[in-house]
Amino acid sequence: MSEPEFPTPDVEVGSIEPETLKERIDAGEDVFVLDTRVPDDVEEWAIDGENVESLNVPYFEFLAGEPDEEVFEQLPDDREITVVCAKGGSSEYVAGELIERGYDAKNLADGMKGWARIFEYVEIDADTDATVAQYQRPSSGCMSYLVVSGDEAAVIDPLRAFTGTYQQDAKALGADLTYAIDTHVHADHVSGVRALADEGVEGVLPAAAIDRGVTYDDAVTHAEDGDTFAVGDVEIETVFTPGHTSGMTSYLVDDAVLLTGDGLFAESVARPDLEGGDEGAPDAARQLYESLQERVLSLDDDVIVGGAHFSDAADTREDGTYTETIGNLKEKMDALTMDEDEFVELVLSDMPPRPANYEEVIATNLGQADQTDEEAFELELGPNNCAASSDAMTSD
Repeated sequence: MSEPEFPTPDVEVGSIEPETLKERIDAGEDVFVLDTRVPDDVEEWAIDGENVESLNVPYFEFLAGEPDEEVFEQLPDDREITVVCAKGGSSEYVAGELIERGYDAKNLADGMKGWARIFEYVEIDADTDATVAQYQRPSSGCMSYLVVSGDEAAVIDPLRAFTGTYQQDAKALGADLTYAIDTHVHADHVSGVRALADEGVEGVLPAAAIDRGVTYDDAVTHAEDGDTFAVGDVEIETVFTPGHTSGMTSYLVDDAVLLTGDGLFAESVARPDLEGGDEGAPDAARQLYESLQERVLSLDDDVIVGGAHFSDAADTREDGTYTETIGNLKEKMDALTMDEDEFVELVLSDMPPRPANYEEVIATNLGQADQTDEEAFELELGPNNCAASSDAMTSD
């Protein structure tokens, strides 16, 4: 539903920046969010957290007059209310209405679109002299990784919206970005590999991913299983792990950190239906089982696994990253100790809805469709949904 033009509030409406709101949530402050989007949008993705209390009242209920009095009875009168919408227009109007009624209300600047621009850098505590950092995007759960050793750096699974961030952070660590590497053809976000390759960074795609129909294959390096890429004093080894997609590939950094893309997460495993659909999902799930058992779980138990996503079910380690050791994953994730038939049945039993706009995102990442930076950003809004449901994956 498109938003209409809203009358200018008769009172001054202050704004809160998305980064400030995130800092308050992370600090454990009690936060109250009034989300004025339609219920379907809120159900799909919203601002949440253990200390976040939310109420959904669509903006048109305020525009048409006033909501039922019981709505106001649910609003706190002793603390700030953060009013949220898609882009910051309707929420500013609603915040003004609340202020006129005596509430302490602020508008979230740029709404959920602004929330989607948060991208946080957290370094992984790993047994390597390299700096390995995880980028966390709380709006969608997407993650990227920066590996820095000496004066060289590589980014794994870069998002197009944040290509400048990777380059700036590498520079801050005294390095130049040498490689931009993808684990597979992503379905939930627009890759930054091609954009970085256009700026002189060596782009790398798995050879099997290129076989899906990548149109810019001449502009990137084709990574085969076992290939290595030197970054300063460390090596990044290519580990072919198909299942989520036919080209899904992991990268082992200095024998210490395995970046698994969408194959294995800290709380779940990949969904197998985004390339071959429902018909191809069973075979893909069996391929995923083989990859996990033979290529991932066979590594040392102290190797740290970092996936390309995290969900609401994920917890951070002490270092603040959504990572886990292989040994701990074996202990806590039932799916990793099942036989093949049980694993396939579990993975196929409860998959979430497919990512929003995933077919357009895939076409863009293959180079078969063109998007402006703004169009690409809009395609990504919403949850990633690239994992199988985590509800039945882990032991209590």
